[in-house]
Amino acid sequence: MRIGPWTLVGTLAVAQLVSWGSLFYSFALFVVPMEAELGWSRAELNGALSLGLLVAGLAALPIGAWIDRRGAWLVMTGGSLLGAVACLAWSGVDNVLVFYAIWVALGLAQAATLYEPAFAVITANLGAQARQGILYVTLLGGFAGTVFAPLTQWLIDSIGWRDALLILSLGNILLCAVIHAVVLRGTRPPLRPRPPQGAGAGPLRRALRSPAFWGLLLMVVCNSFAFTALVFHIIPLLRERAVPMALIIVILTLVGPAQVIGRLVLLSFGRRLRAVKVGIVPIVCLPVALLILLLLPPHPVILAVYAVMHGIGNGVLTIARGIIIPEILGTEGYATVSGALALPATVARAAGPLAAAAIWTFGGYDAVLWLMLGLSAFGATAYFAGVKPLSQRPS
Repeated sequence: MRIGPWTLVGTLAVAQLVSWGSLFYSFALFVVPMEAELGWSRAELNGALSLGLLVAGLAALPIGAWIDRRGAWLVMTGGSLLGAVACLAWSGVDNVLVFYAIWVALGLAQAATLYEPAFAVITANLGAQARQGILYVTLLGGFAGTVFAPLTQWLIDSIGWRDALLILSLGNILLCAVIHAVVLRGTRPPLRPRPPQGAGAGPLRRALRSPAFWGLLLMVVCNSFAFTALVFHIIPLLRERAVPMALIIVILTLVGPAQVIGRLVLLSFGRRLRAVKVGIVPIVCLPVALLILLLLPPHPVILAVYAVMHGIGNGVLTIARGIIIPEILGTEGYATVSGALALPATVARAAGPLAAAAIWTFGGYDAVLWLMLGLSAFGATAYFAGVKPLSQRPS
């Protein structure tokens, strides 16, 4: 059965919403009840998350190469099933080593199901409309935190954290796995079979020789580190500053709509805005969000502004990863090149929560925020040095 291009985009968007919400954003909400019941430390819990993100990063390149050669049907369907099994195992965990093993599986599931594989499918199957397709997928995916933060918290409060994980497991089976199994069958892979050098080898070598690739990579790495550390530490950071939990949940739910607002603005510009200029948005938004947390009091309105800046910056960063690669390097070998970009970026995402927890132990959250600010400045410098000259070309 051949699925139409916009049906493909719409169904992938629903699967991204559920995958991100259940396999990524939900973690922060399980920390407190797991600490209370199991007696594990915050460092132990964040260590498992970091291990999972590290595995996701290491798996990104081989998964991208597989998708380039054979397509995404098997990878994304299997990833959703693996995520479901891992959530099921997590619901019964009582041993920290088993918990770490579960997060190895969740890391593989993330690498196989989150944005990069979906972007590769869209780039290969929508042609000139791929940029719009990526934007539409991220529009709905941007609501993952907004939907799953209150939903997961409600489930935890109502039926306990273990049963809440059973519900998340069912979501991965009944929605994500079914969508991937049905709509991805028959989609074409990004590359046709190539001669001896192997699928994607030429495009990857060209990318590694490009200053623009390295500028984009360093910007994405620095921003991924900071954004992910903020996602998984914003609750204890604000609790430390005496912000009520109800207000924190409201702030968390604002991040998703802010991501969507940023993406809608980009969508309204359409093809008039070069993709390399899109990367400037997270470069600006992240330092503003960090400075708000560092220098201003935790008033609800101020925290709402932080959430908006965080959301716009992170939302546009996701799009930048997806649409700059074809503009500066072409579409051939997209999944492999995207995997090469995602590998260090995901390692940075893995290091972010753990490094923030370690720095917090010695210097508190102000030290964590200053470190993030320095990294964002470094990433901005690298981006402008490598990619900015391309933005000066005629559109």
